[in-house]
Amino acid sequence: MGGLASVNDDILQNILFRLPALSFASAACVSKSWNKVCERVLSCPKLASALSLNPSLPDAVKEVLEKVLSGPIRPQFAIASIGLQFSWEAAHQLITEKLGSRTPVITNTACGIIGRDAVTNTMREVRWHMIPEEDGSNSQEPDDFSRGIVLIVGFLPGLQVDTIPLLRPKREHRVPMIDKFMMDIRNYTDSVSGCIAPAGIILFGDQHIDMTPVLAEIDCVMPEETVIVGDASSHFLCRSGHSSQDYNADLYFFDAVALVFARDKDKPHGVGETRFHATLSTGVMPFGPELKAVSVTAKGSECSWLTASMNGYHQILDIQRLLDDISDEMDDESPDLYIGVIQKRPSSIEPEKLEHRTYMAFYEVLGGDEEYLVVNGVGIKPGDTFLFYHSDSDTASSSYLNAFESLKVLKSASSSKNPYSIRDAAAGDNGGVFGGLIFSCHFRGESYFESFPFYSNFPGAPLAGVVCNKEIGRDSTGSSMWQLQAKEESPARCSLHVCTTVYLVLSYVPPSPNLLTN
Repeated sequence: MGGLASVNDDILQNILFRLPALSFASAACVSKSWNKVCERVLSCPKLASALSLNPSLPDAVKEVLEKVLSGPIRPQFAIASIGLQFSWEAAHQLITEKLGSRTPVITNTACGIIGRDAVTNTMREVRWHMIPEEDGSNSQEPDDFSRGIVLIVGFLPGLQVDTIPLLRPKREHRVPMIDKFMMDIRNYTDSVSGCIAPAGIILFGDQHIDMTPVLAEIDCVMPEETVIVGDASSHFLCRSGHSSQDYNADLYFFDAVALVFARDKDKPHGVGETRFHATLSTGVMPFGPELKAVSVTAKGSECSWLTASMNGYHQILDIQRLLDDISDEMDDESPDLYIGVIQKRPSSIEPEKLEHRTYMAFYEVLGGDEEYLVVNGVGIKPGDTFLFYHSDSDTASSSYLNAFESLKVLKSASSSKNPYSIRDAAAGDNGGVFGGLIFSCHFRGESYFESFPFYSNFPGAPLAGVVCNKEIGRDSTGSSMWQLQAKEESPARCSLHVCTTVYLVLSYVPPSPNLLTN
């Protein structure tokens, strides 16, 4: 032991850096001096991710866990996205047992996964397509169809992380408790940060829940600097890092869960700042005149039937003729058609605000007849204005390149001299981008290698991605906004998208040298 005690700190740090997570945790308990060196190794943030397409769930989970825990890391959170043919309950149990009770974990189902293979280290993008049978069921061929997992874990010094659910009572009013959800996020952030604005939120919504009003409230309450991304249409399980925050599943439905990243007011000396950045690649294009909903009939919670007129006119449009004209003008035989509805609503969280919040919500067009336009979802009101949108490959290509350029600018700004090095970042020598997540719409198809804009700019940084149906992305650059006609009105924000890929990029700014010497 005397020989080990005399080892130079730099040499010891080099040794500890090579240890897997569990051995590293044990080394931190050897002595105060070793613990100090371990803290230095973990003075900078770190993400670790891995993907497995092993058709055996236990083997797939084992592969990704071994990979993400193969280096020194102290997981503060974990997100696991799995194929629809895996048991998400079983996957969640395996992961939570391995990571321990103090690590917040979210396990969600996905239409596809993106990441580096745990065995081959090659970048993989997998999109699973359900093939409908004549009897209405879905075929799963081959046997490994829709079987796979991507796991990302993170350690972000200077931040506190936890899961906060959106609850809906099973017995009483049975409506989502959005006001409590927002208050819980604020209270948690205030308790660890001393302010009510999180640095970032990764949000997962249940596929049977309309997340539009939830996102509108979040957008109204949270300042612009809070980055919000996620998947609005999945199945998920979650676990808080604090047992006191666990809720009785017999009393509540979990309509959504937010993974909240709050700045730590008690962060250790010498720790820099983790920053969140989001950029979007959209694949839809507006066309036609601005229309107005005249009457709206909601059919349960599934769809809405509405009549419409040209904005500023009273004559009700012949919807069937309108849809026929649209179909004739489209290049694709069966275009994906949506309406983007501008909705002005008072905030239920902050009713004292006199001005209404203005946001845009997308609704898939299901069809229509001479009188009614039928769209998927509810929430439209008479007087709401809207435009038609259609999926467009040229728009997707242009936006895809724009996302690449946006990340290229971020690369230049965050690390202008040296390329990203995982080892340097762990040793505290470099700042810059250290990882990211992708939320990509499965309707975009396989024409685009969605990870390319990220890994081509940050080739050494860990990356994990989810292919989903409704992607969440709060775009602070305004590229997703629809400017209203009236100049005095604020632009309509959009956080819930279609045919879009959302990129979340995490970067690290080291502490000022002046702070380190004080």
